[in-house]
Amino acid sequence: MKKRIVMLALAIGSLSSLPAAAQDSTKAKIPKQVTFFESSAPIDMTLTVNLRQLQRDKADSVPWRNATLTWIGEDGKQATIPLKLKTRGIWRLKKCEFPPIRMNFAKTAVKGTEFQGLDKPKLVTFCRDTQLHEQYVIQEFQLYRVYQTLTPDSHRVRLIRLSYVDSASGKLEAKRFAFIEEEPEALANRLGGNMLKDKGARADDLDDDAIALFGLFEYMIGNTDFSISSLHNAELLARHDGLVRPIAYDFDFSGAINTTYATPEPKLRLDNVRTRRYRGYCVDPASYAKAVAQFNAKKADIYALYEDRIGKMILPRLKDSALEYFDEFYKTINDRGAFESQIIESCLPRDKSDAPNR
Repeated sequence: MKKRIVMLALAIGSLSSLPAAAQDSTKAKIPKQVTFFESSAPIDMTLTVNLRQLQRDKADSVPWRNATLTWIGEDGKQATIPLKLKTRGIWRLKKCEFPPIRMNFAKTAVKGTEFQGLDKPKLVTFCRDTQLHEQYVIQEFQLYRVYQTLTPDSHRVRLIRLSYVDSASGKLEAKRFAFIEEEPEALANRLGGNMLKDKGARADDLDDDAIALFGLFEYMIGNTDFSISSLHNAELLARHDGLVRPIAYDFDFSGAINTTYATPEPKLRLDNVRTRRYRGYCVDPASYAKAVAQFNAKKADIYALYEDRIGKMILPRLKDSALEYFDEFYKTINDRGAFESQIIESCLPRDKSDAPNR
């Protein structure tokens, strides 16, 4: 109950009402400017680290490992900087051949480089060293781009052609696409707000228009692996206008990608991740109408993402599968009967938790 009171206070009040010390602390952790994500061009990089050691780091608490990052700078010259890496995640950390990573950049090392402003971003990597698993990475990257097309209240991402070199042997172990994800604090700084860490949020704590768009996006991509109240693959952004908006991330368990390892949320008893289930909170019809209008207005832009330079990196059969999946979504949201039965009748009551079983 105490957490809910804190949440409501933040949702109703402006962030300017926070204590001065808290505001200063928040600002001190946020870079003033991050230009790394402003370019859509993939960047070639080489990551050198003790790969065997990193792959053994599967405990809940692991140390940062020394590494180097090498790339060709904007001036055409090769540059190398030191950084630290640490494994992260839950499911993929235990199940994948190569673990998901968090990077740790030193401010002095990145000053004056393309990476200036980055602090500890996530590096989204392949699960297994195969073409199919690399395709999963590019497809997830695409879903972040789709989300960005719909709303700025989402993480920016940058695609990387990453070479993995084992520092112990000096051997090139793999060369696969990966991407770096904008940090929550940088996102909040860009949008003018603050990320909330308290769990327990329900519909009455949040902005209805944002809830509707969030829920429909997760439904569009067929993702059930999230929980707003538990902050599971979801974040809460308190904007300076006093409204609190949910932000989605981590989409590799979505039906739009349909990875071989993905399973639907167990309590929903769905056959597979391609079977959609709306798990958003119930909101006013006007908020649904605004969200549907936004999806329709951005449809051409969304589909165009699958025809541009990055979209063409996706194998034709996987691209066609994703677009056919989106076609089904658009058919549903523009059919009054289907929208009623699949969205309205499935939405979560405003006072109910969406906490998952996982």
